[in-house]
Amino acid sequence: MPDELPGVADLQILFAQYNFVHFDGEIPTYRIAYNARFSNVAGRITYKPPLIELSPKHLRGKVDELRETLLHEMIHAWLHARGENAGHTPTFKRKMRELGLRSIYHDLGTAAPLNPSTKRYILRCEKCGMEALRKRKPPPHVTCARCRKPLTLFEVVEMREVEPARAAHRRS
Repeated sequence: MPDELPGVADLQILFAQYNFVHFDGEIPTYRIAYNARFSNVAGRITYKPPLIELSPKHLRGKVDELRETLLHEMIHAWLHARGENAGHTPTFKRKMRELGLRSIYHDLGTAAPLNPSTKRYILRCEKCGMEALRKRKPPPHVTCARCRKPLTLFEVVEMREVEPARAAHRRS
């Protein structure tokens, strides 16, 4: 059971409790959900619609990290509700220290994907760096939605595990 994640209803209750205890109930209602697609973030907030998403892959079995991630996203929501800059500002960091949170970053470790990717194509904009994954081969002459420049198409032909970047960097 220690690897289990709280259900979405339990997350909503946690949100309500933390809102009352740590934010004097100032945060409006947000829907709390899991998002299994996250690969490099533990959590994310959107203001319209009001939604906080958490990564089950990175938080499974890590009660403290789940609490910290939810509170982290709630600080963003709290600042937004107050009409303040909701970024990682000095006010944000002050509230983090007040709540006993250590860092705005998580050690995401080496969590394996929950589901192997079926994506076979990578579209990359060389101008703005945007990348998108696709199952099907896109039509020719696809352009970037951000900057309208042509996209470069890569086909994924092999899936293999790679060693962590930190270890590879130390050897060179």
